[in-house]
Amino acid sequence: MDSNKLAYSPNDKQMLRWISVISILIPIVVAVLLFMPSKMDLGTDWVYFLPHLNAVINTAASIALVLGVIFIKRGSIGYHRAAMTTAFGLGAVFLVSYVVYHAAAESTSFGGEGWIRDVYYFLLISHIVLAAVALFPILLAYYYGYTNRIEKHRATVKYAFPIWLYVTVTGVIIYLMVSPYYQH
Repeated sequence: MDSNKLAYSPNDKQMLRWISVISILIPIVVAVLLFMPSKMDLGTDWVYFLPHLNAVINTAASIALVLGVIFIKRGSIGYHRAAMTTAFGLGAVFLVSYVVYHAAAESTSFGGEGWIRDVYYFLLISHIVLAAVALFPILLAYYYGYTNRIEKHRATVKYAFPIWLYVTVTGVIIYLMVSPYYQH
């Protein structure tokens, strides 16, 4: 059978198990860290820089995602892979930074009022929900792209790309909306 067909090989099944475990564990770990009764003491106030860094990382990841689409539409597979690997790497760095920040610092509340508050909470809730489910299709799409399983990659990217782009862009918007309320 052609390895590029949509049927799953034994290697795919094994990788699907790992992707599933990772996709479940990471949101659970993040949720636990967000709702810990007491935060970790990391010794200094350097963690208060991390939300600003995270916004830069999300902006760069958004740009890399858009460039990845432009490159693949032009047939520049090497540049597409580089852009998507960059977005993937930035996502990993973001995740570590996000976890460190929320393990050590309290979340900042949005102080806006009126209709902007509704907009903020719509963006925040949709961002959180999609971020929690985004990891599975992102990891799957990356795996299929990395292993040159183009049909499976394309089928997965139909879902992964818009979710991933939405999460990175709304992450920046949410940061911009809440940043005036940071105490540090």
